[in-house]
Parts: sequence; structure tokens; C-alpha cells
Amino acid sequence: MKKLVLLTAMILCFFMVHAQPGQDVEMADALRSSGKIYVVVGTIVIVFAGLAFYLFRIDRRLRKIEKEK
Repeated sequence: MKKLVLLTAMILCFFMVHAQPGQDVEMADALRSSGKIYVVVGTIVIVFAGLAFYLFRIDRRLRKIEKEK
């Protein structure tokens, strides 16, 4: 029963998202036309890569500590 309710909710959310009309985002158009969108995307990629590196490093340290105990 729970799976059916969850599936129904997911399908309804899917249809609600696709039912919205296409909207032009002025900020994205301005960034794209001036070429600054690549700076924004690059910054986001660098931040996520840094977070991933940090989390993997912490994971290795925790594994080492767990093995010692």
C-alpha cells in the first residue's frame, strides 16, 4: 500500500513539473549572452569538486581510525 501511495505521489509530482509553462529567465539569458555563464558553471564545479575531495579525505581518515581500534 505504501509503495502504491509513493508511486502515485511521484507520478503526480512529475506531471506537475511538466505542466508548468516555459519561462525565460532573464538573468540566465544575460549571463549566457555575455559569456559569464561559464564562470558561474566553473565556480559551481570547483566548489562541488572541493566538497567531494574533502568528504573522501575524511572518509579515508575515519576508515584508518576504525581499523586501528
